Amino acid sequence: MIIDGVSEQPPTPAPKPAGAPEPEPIRWFGTSWLNRDGGYWLRRVAVSAGSLVATAAVVLVLRFGVEGIALSDQGTFLNGLLTAAIAVCSMMSVRRTWKVLTEGKDQLTGWMAEDKSLGAVWLIGGAGSLLAYFARSLVEAPGEAVHRASYERAVAQHEKRQSGRSGRPDAKAPSRPKRKR
Repeated sequence: MIIDGVSEQPPTPAPKPAGAPEPEPIRWFGTSWLNRDGGYWLRRVAVSAGSLVATAAVVLVLRFGVEGIALSDQGTFLNGLLTAAIAVCSMMSVRRTWKVLTEGKDQLTGWMAEDKSLGAVWLIGGAGSLLAYFARSLVEAPGEAVHRASYERAVAQHEKRQSGRSGRPDAKAPSRPKRKR
């Protein structure tokens, strides 16, 4: 329906050429991160709020655990040790999650790489991981920078291949004359 020359329907995007790369979807955002449309901003707010609520829930569970140890009258040293362990696990988890969201999972090396022996550390540090997710969602869709860089590389490679096939002389590499021996 058109009212006063303005269409109510959004314009349809131009069709992509055959073989053009497709953007990878991000959890809760699909491919809306590419053009930041289709409820992108509402989803960012929802993801931020959800991760903050989940962080509060994890902190509450950790608090119950610490209070349970405190009630057992094992001493202040054990209470301090437990609190320090939770803090260290949370800091390690923040660092790992931030690196995954900004640089990609393939950039993890050393102690941050997938190691099943560190599963308990990532579980205890879950609050830190959720806080990193919350902070990143304030800037962009978590993981958007990694997906955008990957998509832009794929588009550039596709365009380079297409320009090489187009037959345009300026797109081809100059040929070198053969040497006589």
